[in-house]
Amino acid sequence: MVNIIDHLIQVFLLRFLCLQMASATATYGQKESSDQNFDYMFKILIIGNSSVGKTSFLFRYADDSFTPAFVSTVGIDFKVKTIYRNDKRIKLQIWDTAGQERYRTITTAYYRGAMGFILMYDITNEESFNAVQDWSTQIKTYSWDNAQVLLVGNKCDMEDERVVSGERGRQLSEHLGFEFFEASAKDNINVKQTFERLVDIICEKMSESLDAGDPAVTGAKQGPQLTEQPAPPHQDCAC
Repeated sequence: MVNIIDHLIQVFLLRFLCLQMASATATYGQKESSDQNFDYMFKILIIGNSSVGKTSFLFRYADDSFTPAFVSTVGIDFKVKTIYRNDKRIKLQIWDTAGQERYRTITTAYYRGAMGFILMYDITNEESFNAVQDWSTQIKTYSWDNAQVLLVGNKCDMEDERVVSGERGRQLSEHLGFEFFEASAKDNINVKQTFERLVDIICEKMSESLDAGDPAVTGAKQGPQLTEQPAPPHQDCAC
């Protein structure tokens, strides 16, 4: 009886997530059609364990807002922000993903087409730091081979509760081949700098690929084809 109830809960959850993602994709399509005046569009994902501060990080960057209340992301959400870098107008499509294991199959479908990842851990949570290697493996498994990644140790304002030193974060980032930031969504430390550095790296790599004539990154709007929306994972979603 318990197994049947668990199964029904999972089916309901998957159906809810499919509806949520369909709604998010439709909303994005409306925003996209209303503003086509940009040079490039980059799809960026924020990933990492639950409660590391991904949503707060996104809201601080996109809206310059912060709320101390923790609300777990259900499935996936996104925001759009337009910035100027090197005389180019760049639209960022930033996806905030749920960190819980039960959402992995669905959220990894959104890795496709992502040009950049912010892989985040919480400096006060050893488990979230230990999970970085697994998240890195997921990026390599599900994303484009040339996707750029920054490792971010969030909540650096909570120095009294720190369990992961900055040196350990730097060592891990060097081992994985990522650049590294410590940041705080609460105190607005290195939030803007993180996104801008990731955009700069993407632009640098994109320029190198274009100079080399790589057809994988050429497309409309004089830049990479980054707007493709992933289809819901029908093979795993009972909807």
